[in-house]
Amino acid sequence: MRISEILRRKGSGVVTIAPDATVRELLRVLAVHNVGAVIVSRDGAAMAGIVSERDIVRRLHTNGAVLLDAPVSSIMTAAVHTCSPDDRVETLNATMTEHRIRHLPVLRDGRMIGIVSIGDVVKSQISELETEREALVKYLHG
Repeated sequence: MRISEILRRKGSGVVTIAPDATVRELLRVLAVHNVGAVIVSRDGAAMAGIVSERDIVRRLHTNGAVLLDAPVSSIMTAAVHTCSPDDRVETLNATMTEHRIRHLPVLRDGRMIGIVSIGDVVKSQISELETEREALVKYLHG
């Protein structure tokens, strides 16, 4: 299965936040949209970085509550791993595992067209396994 199929099923919406927004605002955005990561962007199109719940927790441990009023840019990951809609899910799974990341923006011709999470990857793999199982059962009973 290709990443484009995951996006077709889940949609291509991407939640963004400005680099100068506070971590407190970031927490609100994560909660309102029920997501684990957001893309940091000045204009909603060009990607400056990515920030996740994990980034917040680790910085809170180090910096304490003062972090809540810090800008998102101070905790974001600027070197973002990305993928293409033509990439295979297996490749994405390996990238996520190797780099210990849970969210990858999907780019086409340098433009952000979606984001895929580890949950999306697992869901697609389960779907493929169910399809294979059904085909095997049908073949055996056929």
